[in-house]
Amino acid sequence: MQHLPGFAPLADRYDGFILDLWGVIHDGVNAFPHAIDTLSRLKAAGKRTLLLSNAPRTNDAVQAMMRRMGIADSLYTGILTSGEAVRRALLAPPDIWWTELGTRVFHLGPMRDRPVIDGLPLTLAETPAGADFVLNTGPDDHRNPSDMAEFEDLLQACARVRLKMICANPDLEVIRGGVRVLCAGSLAARYQELGGDVRSLGKPDPAIYQPVLQDLGVPPAKVLAVGDSLRTDIAGATGVDLAACWVLDGIHGDALSDGEGDFDGRKAEAMAAQANLRPLATLPRFVW
Repeated sequence: MQHLPGFAPLADRYDGFILDLWGVIHDGVNAFPHAIDTLSRLKAAGKRTLLLSNAPRTNDAVQAMMRRMGIADSLYTGILTSGEAVRRALLAPPDIWWTELGTRVFHLGPMRDRPVIDGLPLTLAETPAGADFVLNTGPDDHRNPSDMAEFEDLLQACARVRLKMICANPDLEVIRGGVRVLCAGSLAARYQELGGDVRSLGKPDPAIYQPVLQDLGVPPAKVLAVGDSLRTDIAGATGVDLAACWVLDGIHGDALSDGEGDFDGRKAEAMAAQANLRPLATLPRFVW
């Protein structure tokens, strides 16, 4: 595992890049100037870049948010979100589990995620008891997004009526504007503990990489995945035999800090080994 100060050496070795968003390109509130600079340099070098995010929103919604942050569409080749993947699966069910979901959906999540199902032949249910299945896009706007106990009663209510759950974001947590908050993956994990039947779309599921590699149009041996989460970004890339670069200043940043404003490579190696993962390289952040 190489510990590099910047991305330039890797940019020379690969032709296509699968880039995580949250923790690599932005923090959910602000874009990282160094990441915009790196995207610009990759574009100037003729490299292909596809943004692959576990965001529980449509591609259009995430692109609109990035534009407001100053991340222009022209800086990358394409984008795929887990929310978009869910919408596609609801439109064209990939297997019988999806086919038998029913049409009445209870949405667990904030209103801003509702476009995932807008316009689909579904009816919104006001309560779990009135639903056929639950769409979980993460903590809603009515409860503390940092406290799992806030969602226990609602998850219990879904479990009592044996609703299938679609998890539109497998991430367990994220750092939004410097604050660590729960994601849909944490709610889904608790629902499984309650005996719930859950399907998650997004990293690290190998299926999410198939359309990404098709859109990139680059041989897998010349593709590098970049992300800050061992559990989703690095494990996902490893699962489809792609090289991976681990950005340390993200979800694991606090645990990997050397206490002096930098990161401890030995801590990173130990954490990766514990997860049985070996990324090709680490970066302090997505900087050129």
